[in-house]
Amino acid sequence: MLRAKTFPILFLLATCCALPARGATPDATAPDATALVKATIDHWRGTSSESTMTMIIHRPDWERSMTMQAWTEGEKSSLVRVLAPQKDAGNGTLLLDKTMWTFSPKINRVIKIPSSMMSQSWMGSDFSNKDIARSTDIIDQYNHRILDRETHEGHTVWVIESVPKEGAPVVWGKEVLKVRDDYVLMEHAFYDQDGKLVKRMTTLKVGVMGGRPVALQERMQKIDKPQEWTEVQVKSAKFDIRIPPGTFTLSNLRNPRF
Repeated sequence: MLRAKTFPILFLLATCCALPARGATPDATAPDATALVKATIDHWRGTSSESTMTMIIHRPDWERSMTMQAWTEGEKSSLVRVLAPQKDAGNGTLLLDKTMWTFSPKINRVIKIPSSMMSQSWMGSDFSNKDIARSTDIIDQYNHRILDRETHEGHTVWVIESVPKEGAPVVWGKEVLKVRDDYVLMEHAFYDQDGKLVKRMTTLKVGVMGGRPVALQERMQKIDKPQEWTEVQVKSAKFDIRIPPGTFTLSNLRNPRF
C-alpha cells in the first residue's frame, strides 16, 4: 500500500545495470502507477527539504566539482545555489510553479528561463535545468502505467512508463522510472520522440539520511557519450522542516539571505 505524502526524495541511487533480470509481470497487487510516481516525488521532496550536495562533472580530459545547497517546499518551489568553488559561488536557480530564473554573479543578472530551455544543460552538467530544480511536472503532465516488477537487494522495484499527455509542453517522448518499494528512485530513463533512449540517471548508492532512505549518489549519463557523466552526491538532507519566509524569492536568489 502506498504511504502518505509526508513520507520520505532527494535527488537522487545501485545502478540499473546491477538490477537483476525482469521478474514477474504486473499483477493485481501492483500499485496505481500515478500514485506511485507522486509518492516517489513526495518522498524525495518531503513537505519541505534542505540538502547539501557535491556535483561532479566528468569528461575524458577534465573533471570539476561544485558544492551546492538546495531547498524545496511543497511541489512548486525549489532553490539551488552553488557554494563552491569560489568562481562559481552564488550561481543559483529558482523554480516557482512552472517559472524558472537563474542568477549569475559574473553578470549580476537574474534571467528568466523560457520553457523551451528547461531541458538545456545546467552549468555544463548532464543534468537539465528542470532536473536540477526537481520539477514535479511529471506528475500531472504524463500518463503513467506499470510495465513490470523486478527485485533488487530484497526490495520490489516497480518499472513505470510515463508518456506525455497530448499537448504537454515537454521534449521527451517518454520516460521510464524504476522505483523501489520504499519510494527510492533507482533509475530514470529519458527517450526522444522516436523512442530512442537519450540519457539515463542511475542510483549508485542508497542510504538513510534525514530519517528516510534516499539516493545518496546518482549518475546522469548520455547514451551516445558513455565516457561523460555527472554525479550528484548528497552530503546532508533534512525533511519536513520550517523554511524561512522569503527563501523562494528573486531577491533571495540575487542576494542570498538563507
